[in-house]
Amino acid sequence: MSTGRIQFAEQEGTFVLKFVGEVRLTLCSALDATIERIFSALNFNTIVIDLTETRSIDSTTLGLLAKLSILSRQKVGLLPTVVTTHEDITRLLQSMGFEQVFNIVDQPVPCPECLDDLPDQDQSEEVVRIKVLEAHKILMGLNDTNREAFHDLVNALERH
Repeated sequence: MSTGRIQFAEQEGTFVLKFVGEVRLTLCSALDATIERIFSALNFNTIVIDLTETRSIDSTTLGLLAKLSILSRQKVGLLPTVVTTHEDITRLLQSMGFEQVFNIVDQPVPCPECLDDLPDQDQSEEVVRIKVLEAHKILMGLNDTNREAFHDLVNALERH
């Protein structure tokens, strides 16, 4: 069971996702649904991902964040912003090549009281497998290190 949560707010075209605690693949369906919601919005200015209260984040979640950035660049020509104040999280993002697909800053997000928790999503084992596979393929596309690190996992997931 995950001890993390993802909160969400939208105000005048600014979308904020705040990751709290240990954010794992159990939240991937809710995150993916929210990504779809963001890009269906008519009034779109920017996306901010707040990782200031994130203790850990798994590779599936990182892959979905990379997906969010790719969609943002394709649909509106914007790089989302990631806010991180923890050295280990910042180092993880840099090791995954996130400085290429995000603006990484260390200033907290305004209006934390505006955020609401994402709703729980029912997810079958097959839905989770597909989302994990998609997320890791996206990470592999960011750099050669990721391609090597996730190659075996992606192959195993594709075989099932």
